Amino acid sequence: MAVACYCDDCQEAGEKLASLRNADPNAILEADGGTRFLMQRKDRIRCIKGAEFLSEYKLKPSSTTRRVIATCCNTPMFLEFEKGHWLSLYMNRFNETDQRPIEQRTMTKYKRADVHFNDNIPSPPSHTFSFMWKLALAWFAMRFKTPKIDYVKGNIYV
Repeated sequence: MAVACYCDDCQEAGEKLASLRNADPNAILEADGGTRFLMQRKDRIRCIKGAEFLSEYKLKPSSTTRRVIATCCNTPMFLEFEKGHWLSLYMNRFNETDQRPIEQRTMTKYKRADVHFNDNIPSPPSHTFSFMWKLALAWFAMRFKTPKIDYVKGNIYV
């Protein structure tokens, strides 16, 4: 799925990670405060090189959500719900020709007050049944496995 998230955590993390040295200020947050993701099953993603540069950032030490950054250039790569079966890959990491159009916005109850959507993209205030159903179907296809992303070793603090 190609989604844009407007939750307060994504907005806060986007602002903090944009403040890192040499970071691209537009790498995560869009002009309207959303974060575009391409969601992919964990069993279909692997790191083929550069794992030694990957570090995690968490908003709170107890968080089960981590954002993975390439520390060589402070580029956000993906977001992981550690107990989840999918990765949320930052859409801006893909070439423009490979980026998919957004299918749905989510968590729009946290969008900025000045943001108004003038298109036909579903923009519910929180996760919908259909959103969760798509995730469940993917997990079923994976035989209810939750692969571990164990190649991210470091931590960064903002």
